[in-house]
Amino acid sequence: MASLLNIGITGLNAAQSGLVTTGHNISNAGTPGYSRQSIVQSTQDPVFSGGGFFGTGTRVDTVKRAYSQYLENQVLGADTRRAELETYSAQIGELDNLLADPAVSLSGALEEFFKGVQDVAANPSNVPARQSLLSSAEAMISRFQAINGRIDQVRDSNEDVIAGSVDQINSLAEEIAALNAHITAAQVGGPSLPANDLLDQRNDLLRQLNRFVRVNAVEESNGSVSVFVGSGQALVIGGEAATFSAFPAPDDPARLAIGMTTPSGGLIVFPEGLLGGGQLGGALAFRREALDPAQNQLGLIAAGLGVAFNEQHRLGIDLDGAFGGDFFTNLVPTVKGIDGATSDVTVAFDPAGAANLTADEYLLTVDSGAASGYVLTRRSDGQAVSAADVGLSVTLGAPSSLTDGDEFLLQPTRNVARDIALAIRDTRLVAAADPVVGNTTLANGGTAVMSDVRAVRIGNMDGTPADNKPDFNDITLSFNAATNVLAPSATGLTFTPASLAFDPATDAAGKTFTLTANGGGSSFDVQFRIGGVPANGDTFTLSPNQGGGEIGVSDSRNMVALGALQFNKSLLVRRDAGGVPVSGTATATFQSVYSQLVADVGSKAREVQVGEQAQQKLLDQANASREALSGVNLDEEAANLVRYQQAYQASARVMQIAGRLFDEILSIAQ
Repeated sequence: MASLLNIGITGLNAAQSGLVTTGHNISNAGTPGYSRQSIVQSTQDPVFSGGGFFGTGTRVDTVKRAYSQYLENQVLGADTRRAELETYSAQIGELDNLLADPAVSLSGALEEFFKGVQDVAANPSNVPARQSLLSSAEAMISRFQAINGRIDQVRDSNEDVIAGSVDQINSLAEEIAALNAHITAAQVGGPSLPANDLLDQRNDLLRQLNRFVRVNAVEESNGSVSVFVGSGQALVIGGEAATFSAFPAPDDPARLAIGMTTPSGGLIVFPEGLLGGGQLGGALAFRREALDPAQNQLGLIAAGLGVAFNEQHRLGIDLDGAFGGDFFTNLVPTVKGIDGATSDVTVAFDPAGAANLTADEYLLTVDSGAASGYVLTRRSDGQAVSAADVGLSVTLGAPSSLTDGDEFLLQPTRNVARDIALAIRDTRLVAAADPVVGNTTLANGGTAVMSDVRAVRIGNMDGTPADNKPDFNDITLSFNAATNVLAPSATGLTFTPASLAFDPATDAAGKTFTLTANGGGSSFDVQFRIGGVPANGDTFTLSPNQGGGEIGVSDSRNMVALGALQFNKSLLVRRDAGGVPVSGTATATFQSVYSQLVADVGSKAREVQVGEQAQQKLLDQANASREALSGVNLDEEAANLVRYQQAYQASARVMQIAGRLFDEILSIAQ
């Protein structure tokens, strides 16, 4: 009777364990991260009797959870990518809305500015037109600064996301380390007796951590889990957690770099592209792939426009007959010393190389062994480049101020849209006229005329006296019909070329020449066109323009050239296989570069949005697969309740029968 009673007791205990476990499942059906649990039963060791082995009941070996590491890894992989794209999409959406908004678009401001240029070209002596030009220039500058300022706000928001992600990573890592210690203590009996609820809690923390940065979790034999990030750096080992930190980058204090302090006190600084996945990976990727290029390209437009406009403006003369100065100012590349480097390095835009400018950033390393005294490398791919090939001019200080190995970050266009300003306020200083005028002698016997006269390089055209005005003796070009050449002559000047070939038979439709004048303190280049059929001895004259006179006041040739910059392709020159710019192959106007910027950001925003939607579907599928295994099915649990209830009742009935039989035996003995 005792064995039958024991069998009933073991059945009763097993049924009760099943009821408890089923009830636990039902009560946690809505708990995030909970894995369905079930009891694992086995028969107790049988007892041998003369007739064979008789069972002694059942026992509950353990309570296991329905869990698959494979399915969990699928969820983690899909979720960290979804979180990355979600963050990326939210940030780039702000940038896209900013650049594509017609109310704040740079295109409208550029059109208004060049409309002001055209108005002055149409009426160069009109003061209101000149004032309108300066006002439209101010409006365009304000638009540059407003867009750049809004980009800076997006940057600040993104930096906050990075800093907030680091704080969350640290908090979750500490919680995982604490749970590791609890689980190790709870599972001291071995892995066959798992602390299911603690394991679920830890898995839920790992999922949360994975939404901030991609992690790789490895379960150890003692039940703890080791968590790795990046290229294998340990974030959690046993009960110890490393500490993430966000700090101003040594090469750019305006942006946060990410490092990790290990439990031993060492600091690991992560390359920006190494941390992928999750909210942190999305913020870093957005900053690297979209935000920095967009701000640099906006600055490229400001720098390219400012440099090209200044270069042309300096070729003209104002209402006082003086050479034009800079129209825009504060066009200065950003240079930052890395790790305290303080060598004397000056970087400027090359006035003759505006088309060579790019939106790239560069690393300048002082190297006395290099021909230039430094090595310049592009940060995006580490390729060595020439400063002139990227539109820059680099000047090193005295050798005593240089230290080999000093490094400087060059961000040529990053802050130009923020800093650009108007250099002139006086309408008289607008250089609308050209410093050289051409005349066809009225007494000429032929039909040839000189036209399209303009200075293409003023050099030191300001000779004697040094009054910032064109000072050179009149240049006379005489045609020799016997040799078909135009011979230039002027007191105190020599010319390159010494003679200009012009064949009336083939060149009557018009031929353009560029003449270089040297000597007497003067050196300048003049371009002009001769068309028609000259007679022998016909002369043409190049003279300095007197800006204050009737010709200078009505002259708008330089302003016409400035207006042409709107439609000239002045940026993004083509490059050969070695990256060297091919002269005269600029591919983009200022407005087309901005349009390309808007298109690039919009395209990337759409790409990320579509990627996020696709990743969400992959996550839903992975979650469905995991829930099919680990989720609680209330219908199934209800059936289990009935099953365990019946088993409980049946085991109780066995015990009842065993009791009655025992009573019967006792009554027989009486």
